[in-house]
Amino acid sequence: MSEENMLNTVELATELTIAWLGNQNNRTSAEDVPAFLRTMHATLSELADGASATPGDEAALNEQEFTPAVSVRKSLASKDHIISMIDGKPYRTLRRHLSTNGLTPEEYRARYKLKADYPMVAESYSAQRREMAMKIGLGAQGRAARAAAPEPAPKAKRAARKPAAKAE
Repeated sequence: MSEENMLNTVELATELTIAWLGNQNNRTSAEDVPAFLRTMHATLSELADGASATPGDEAALNEQEFTPAVSVRKSLASKDHIISMIDGKPYRTLRRHLSTNGLTPEEYRARYKLKADYPMVAESYSAQRREMAMKIGLGAQGRAARAAAPEPAPKAKRAARKPAAKAE
C-alpha cells in the first residue's frame, strides 16, 4: 500500500469514526472507540487493496449466524418488558429499537429464528393500551352505530310520468 493511500485510509477512518460518535443514537463508552477505529481502518485498508468479496463470501455474510444476547424464554420472562436479543436490554416495545438497528420485525424474527407470533410489545403495555382505547371508546362507536342502524327500506318505484297533454 502506498504512503498516500495509507494516509487516506487513516483520515477516512478517523472522519467516519467522528461521524459515528457524533450520531446521538450511538451510545458507546470511551473504551470502545479505539476498537471501532481499528476495525474501520482495517475495513478501509482491505477495500483500498482491492480485496473484494467473492460471490461465495457474500452469501456467507448474508447467511451468517447471529448469536442472541438472551434466550427466547428469558426475553419473554417478564410481562412488563421484552428483552432484546440484539443487546440484552429490556424494552416495552421493540419497534423503535429494531428500526435504530436497521431491522423490521420480520427481519428480527428471521435473524433469530423466532415464530411469526413472537410479540413486539410487552404484555402489560399492550393490556394498558387496550384498556385506554376501550375507555375512550375507540371502535365502539362504529359497532354501536352498525347495530342500532335500521335496515334501509326498499325504494318505492316511481310511477312513470306521462307527458302532459298539449293545450290547444
